[in-house]
This record gives sequence, structure tokens and C-alpha cells, in this order.
Amino acid sequence: MASSSGTKNDAGPPRSLSRRMTRAPTMMVDLPDEDNTSVDSELVPSSLASIVPILRVANEIEKDNPRVAYLCRFHAFEKAHKMDQTSSGRGVRQFKTYLLHRLEREELETKPQLARNDPREIQLFYQRFYEQNIKDAQHTKKPEEMAKILRIATVLYDVLQMVVPEGKIDSETRKYAEDVARKEAEHEPYNILPLDSGVKPAIMELPEIKAALHALRDLDNLPMPRIRRPHVSSDDLTKESGKSVIDILDWLSSIFGFQRGNVANQREHLILLLANMDVRNTSLDDYIALNSRTIQKLSDKIFKNYRSWCNYLRCKSNIKFPEKSDTQQQMLIYIALYLLIWGEASNIRFMPECICYIFHKMANEVYGILYSNVHPISGETYETAAPDDEAFLRNVITPIYQVLRKEARINKGGKASHSKWRNYDDLNEYFWSDKCFKLNWPMDLKADFFLHSDESPPANERPNQSTGKRKPKTNFVEVRTFWHLFRSFDRMWIFFILALQAMIIVAWSPSGSIVAFFDKDVFKSVLSIFITSAFLNLLQAFLDIILSLNAWRSLKVTQILRYLLKFVVAAAWAVVLPIGYSSSVLNPTGLVKFFSTWSMDSQNQSFYTYAIAIYLIPNILAAIFFFLPPLRRTMEHSNWRIPKLFVGRGMHEDMFSLLKYTLFWILLIICKLAFSYYVEILPLVEPTKLIMEITVDNYQWHEFFPRFTYNIGVVISIWAPVILVYFLDAQIWYAIFSTLVGGIQGAFNHLGEIRTLGMLRSRFESVPSAFSRHLVPSSDENVLGKHETKI
Repeated sequence: MASSSGTKNDAGPPRSLSRRMTRAPTMMVDLPDEDNTSVDSELVPSSLASIVPILRVANEIEKDNPRVAYLCRFHAFEKAHKMDQTSSGRGVRQFKTYLLHRLEREELETKPQLARNDPREIQLFYQRFYEQNIKDAQHTKKPEEMAKILRIATVLYDVLQMVVPEGKIDSETRKYAEDVARKEAEHEPYNILPLDSGVKPAIMELPEIKAALHALRDLDNLPMPRIRRPHVSSDDLTKESGKSVIDILDWLSSIFGFQRGNVANQREHLILLLANMDVRNTSLDDYIALNSRTIQKLSDKIFKNYRSWCNYLRCKSNIKFPEKSDTQQQMLIYIALYLLIWGEASNIRFMPECICYIFHKMANEVYGILYSNVHPISGETYETAAPDDEAFLRNVITPIYQVLRKEARINKGGKASHSKWRNYDDLNEYFWSDKCFKLNWPMDLKADFFLHSDESPPANERPNQSTGKRKPKTNFVEVRTFWHLFRSFDRMWIFFILALQAMIIVAWSPSGSIVAFFDKDVFKSVLSIFITSAFLNLLQAFLDIILSLNAWRSLKVTQILRYLLKFVVAAAWAVVLPIGYSSSVLNPTGLVKFFSTWSMDSQNQSFYTYAIAIYLIPNILAAIFFFLPPLRRTMEHSNWRIPKLFVGRGMHEDMFSLLKYTLFWILLIICKLAFSYYVEILPLVEPTKLIMEITVDNYQWHEFFPRFTYNIGVVISIWAPVILVYFLDAQIWYAIFSTLVGGIQGAFNHLGEIRTLGMLRSRFESVPSAFSRHLVPSSDENVLGKHETKI
């Protein structure tokens, strides 16, 4: 057998070497049908998957040269033996035995056809294969055929290197191998657009694709990078822009060091985006170049969040266009830069404001390269020098990713307390403030953002020396307590409690009718609900402080002051309203007097009335904002010094949807309160009065409240289940209303209308028109035409 040893002579090594190496561990197994020429590549165990390409190449070339196919299989056998010498893997022993028997048979049956020995045979076959299939076939074969041929040539050269000693490989063979390696890099796998293929498929002939590709390949006035070859001295730097940079994305990659796969993916992505957007608004008859409005529209979509981020931080956007510059080219550069950052951002995509910061700094560097000719960091004259393909990943993404990775480790699979580690939102909020600019560019890895709690100070520093402090949790730190049931739904709880108090007061009146609400004495008692509201708001403000203490280290002074002022104001109302209510007993007012004499006799109004009016002002303003979603949206999008809202800014429904939503809940709450009043509360009032009037001197069971009068223990035992049902039956009413409203809406939307296959087939004729009407976007010209028609 031939061997892959580099010390052999041209005639090949003795066969016994391989025989001794493989016979012992590969005996006494069943063999497959050895007449099948392609079965060897399909029987490869999963542990030997790396030899599958070699065996497939052997099957491909066996008809042209069986001897070279034999050499390929022998190389695969030796490689498999080195990977698993003891044949311990699943199915390895059977496969190696089968392949060994086949090699023994082919060694005797196959003879060199082009030369007298194997090394010369495989070299001549490789040269002939190149000349027949690769040399002049790049512009005549389809991309997938060319890629397959190049893979075969690559495997053949690997086998050739194992068979032929290094010093005996012809110069012509080396030249062919270098050309194959270059062309294989050009014929990498693609998704939709074969940009580097010889024979262009139909999709590459579309005018919109050609226009987008031409726009991206406009490299006029761009400084080309200096590329250093490994075998060239430092004094012989040569510009090779034509070979290494073919479009804007390659140019950006040569500046910042993006990975080749990322560049290829984003190139195809950007071409398709431009082509799809441009073809909607351009006539195919006079299609020459991209419309500038298309690039502007794509820019507005991509940079919408970046511009919002700049406005929020009150910093100037780095998307700048000097006068008399090629705006279209530079806009494409900015778009391509953002897509390249996104494509290589890994999990940092969950931190969109972090990506905005990275783009902000890199866009500034691009502007400095193009126009100032001065490096934006060092201030020196800029001379482009191409970094390696992983420079951006290594210098920008990896440090931030390591922070995410360390925080995820602290999580302990979700068992750790939320206050002990930072999630994506916590880390991203760092880039919502101008503190992020302290990271500088290139980023300072000693900044507090990159510090970690498990990092100990250097040994040569004392503990009291300042070594930096880890960035703590931001804004929200979870404190696991049942009080969150009240704090998270405080408005719902406050409303139900106040409604319960008002209904009990009205039901306790002598008449027990809802009309008693207009009685002056009953109305005065109902006004006490504002005192209850004040104390509940005080509880809510207290919980806000207690449950957010762990986040105070990262809060601004103004935010802490807001928590404290909210508590002080709530405490003040909890004192003022009871005092005002007690003073209003001497000057009672009914509902009719409250409204009729307000303007005519405001001097006689009680202090409690004025206090309620002032107390309700924030709630009235909140109601106005609730019914005006555009106003709320504008306020949340603004950059006033208001409480920070990072998630869901300006996400409000339209007015009609809001009215439907409000009407739904108004009807639900009316039914719920009416049911609670007439079925739950009112029937218990009379029995409660009777129980409180009964005098019991001797209890047969234990008396739980011996020092209280009015049989309060019995009253509590009667009312407790009713109160519990009162707070929980809202879910029942919601289920009823959602079922009714959902059923009606589904009927109008024809949900479930198609119930059989026959009905489905009958609708096939209307599917294309419905698809075009609801899913295919209309062009701006069509939309404009419709508006003109309406006018």
C-alpha cells in the first residue's frame, strides 16, 4: 500500500507498514457489500465525520482515475486510524475493516495511468483536473457547479500533499493550488445572491439588484487601506485596493476589522433592502440608478432609534454630511456600518442603546477618516492600516460580552436574588445616560461598567485604596415580598377599597337605597373615602421607598428626592384630610349644595371641600392625559426632566381603541359593583345590625374578642368571606365579558367561518386578491393617486 509518510521514495513504501498498523483492531466483523462504490462515504461513523469529503471525492473521480481514487481512500483510512487508533467509537471497527479490505483489493486492481508511480500520477491528474474544470470554466459554469469542483480540487491537493514529499511538488502544481484557494474564497456559500459567481443567474440580472450593487461598489474618494503581506517587509507596504476592497462593506471591514462572513451576510442584506424598497417606487422602463429617496427612507428606518437616543442624551448626531460631498455614498457608508455592527453584536443586540453608543463612536471615526484626515483619537494624520478580520469582535464586542457572561454566571440558573446580578436591561440603562461617554473610544476597560463584584484588587494595593466600583443595579431591584400584590396593582386595590367603603356607608343608611347617596348626612359620610385614599397612598409611597432601597446607590439625587417628596406629600394629606373632615362636621354639606352653591357662596364652603378639590387635581390631570393618547405620547418622547421611562416610551393605542377599552371596563365595573351591592353587601346589613344589638352573656364556645362589644367576632366571621369574594369576583366578571365581547368580535371578523376542507377549497380563488390587499405594500405613487382621487 502507499503511505503518507514524507520520507518515502517515489515508488511508495512497503505494504506491511499499514498492514501492521490496522489489522489487529479490525478483525472478526461483518462486511457490507464491497461492490457498492459509494457506500463507504455513507457508512462513516459520526466520530469520523471529517473524512467524509475525502471519500466523496474518491467516488467522484473513480471513473476518471481509479488509482487516484484509491490514494484518496487510503488517505482517509490513515486519517481515520489516527483519529481512533483503538477503534473504540461506535461503528468505527466495522467501517475500518470494510475500508481496509477494499483498499487491499484496489491496490492490486488499480494501476497508474499517467505516470509510473503514485506521486507523479496524482500530480498529473491534479494538473489535468485543473485545466479541464477550473482554468477557463469560471465564466461558463454555474456557481454551485463551480463550488463543487473547487471543493474536489481542494481535497485532491490535501491528498497530494500527503502522498508527495514537500520538496517534490511541481511549481505548476503549487501555482494551480494557489489559484484554487483564491477562487474557493470567492465561491463561498451564499443565501440568495451569488455575488462572486461567474455565470450570473437570473436574479443578478434584475435592474434593481444591479443598481443596488453599483451603488455599493462606488469607492470614489475613499482612502484605500494599506495591507501588509506576511512575506513583505515593513518598508514595502503596497496598496492593493483593487484586490481586497470591492465595495463599501469591504472598505469598512478593512478599517475596523469585521469578520468576512458578517460582511458577506450584510452585503446581501443591504442589497436586497435597497432593491426591494427602490423597485416599489421606480418604473422598470427607465431604471438606471438607485433613487436618493430610497436611501433616505432606509436611513430613517435604521437610524430612528439612534437619533432618538442622541436627542435623549442631548448629544449631536455623528451622521454628518459636509457641503459638496457625495451624500448618497456617505449615507450608504453609515447604513452599512450600522448593519455590520449589528451583524457581529452577538447578545449585545438585546442592548440597543449600547449598539447606538458603538455606532456613535465609529461613525465619528469614519467622518474623521473621510474629511478631516486627522485621526479622531490620537489627532495624528490618518493613514489607513487594515486590521485582521476579528479586530472589531475582539476589541469592541468581546469586552461587553464578558460583562454579560459574568453577570449570567452570578444568576446561578435563576436561583440567585434579582438584586445580586444585572440583566440586559440593567446593563443597557447605563447607555441611557451621559455616563456612557466616560467609556471613551477605544473603550476604557477599567471603567465601572466593566468592573465585576468578584474581581479582587491587585495584591500590591491596600484595601482602602480606590480601585473602582462595580456598577450596581439600576432603578429596579426586586425585593421578594407579598406587598408587591398591593404595590403592583395599587390603583385597582385603592378603587375597590374605596368603592367597598362607599357601598357599606350607603347600605347602612336608614333607607338602604342607592338614592340615599344624595342625602346630606350620607354624602358627608361618603366623603370620608378620601381620608382612606390618603392613607392608602401613604402606604404606597412607603412601599416605594422600602422596596427600592437596594437601587438607591445607582439613582440620581433627583430621583431619590422624588421618592422622599412623594412620601412627605402623602403624609401631609393623611394629616390634613382627617383634620378637615372633623372640622366639616359643624358645617355639613349635601351633594346638591356642594354643586349649587359653589360659585355663589364659596366663602361658606368648608375647609374639607377645598382640600378635596386640591387633592383631586393630580387625578383629574391623569384622567385628561389618559383620554388624550397623542399628548401622552408626545410627553414620553420628549426629553424633559421627568421620571425616566426606558421601555415602552410612547407606545399608546389610538383614540378609538382607547374608547373601546374604556367602555369595556366601565360596563364591567358597573355590573360588578351593582352585583356586589345588591347581592353581597346589602343583604348582610340588616342581619349585621341585629347581631350587633343582641346581648350575649354566656358563650358556649370560646370567645375570640372578649373585650369588644357588639359581637364583633360574629360580624367578622360573616363579612370576611363576602369581602374576599368581593375582591376576587372581578376575575369572574372579566371572564364573562371577555367571552361575550370576544364572541361578538369574532363573529364580525368571520373567525371560524371555514370549517371544512370543501369550504377551504372554495376560497382559493379569493386568496390572491386578499393577499395583495392586506399584505403587499402599495407604492407611494399609488397611495398618492388614491388621495388625489378622493380630493
